[in-house]
Amino acid sequence: MKKMQKNEGFTLIELLIVVAIIGIIAAIAVPGLLRARMSGNEASAIGSIRTIASAEATYASACGGGGYAVDIVDLGKQPTAGGPSFIPTDLANAVDSTHLKSGYFFVVDDGPSGTTVLDNADTCNAAGADSSTQFFATTEPGTAGTTGTRYFATDHSGMIRQHTAAIVDIGKGIPLQ
Repeated sequence: MKKMQKNEGFTLIELLIVVAIIGIIAAIAVPGLLRARMSGNEASAIGSIRTIASAEATYASACGGGGYAVDIVDLGKQPTAGGPSFIPTDLANAVDSTHLKSGYFFVVDDGPSGTTVLDNADTCNAAGADSSTQFFATTEPGTAGTTGTRYFATDHSGMIRQHTAAIVDIGKGIPLQ
């Protein structure tokens, strides 16, 4: 008498169907996850621009003799030995596309027509640049369309502006929203 063999398990067709379903679900979910990541990067960039604006106000009142720092590196320096810097180290180091903070890098300069308030040697942290009557801070995505789609800026007024194209300077061609 022959014994009946019990073959338990899945057939190749069943396994292929399950893999195809998982692939379809992944294809639907991945773009949404990438958009969520980009949105998170943009929210972080707005927060970092706000941090720079606050740090500039603190720098002007405590270190620059009423003038603003015109270089992000100066905001990253300690005002006194052992004291905290005006901005966090990760933000101070995010100055180009090789050093990003949440997918964005940051630039600070003296705006369209800033004038010197204090020479760099007279500031409390011996800044690399003179303090100025104005500052202009911008941030842009490290890889536009991947790490973010919007560009942000602020100046001595403290207003945060955004645009879908690179922001060169306030009042120089690009209408800001």
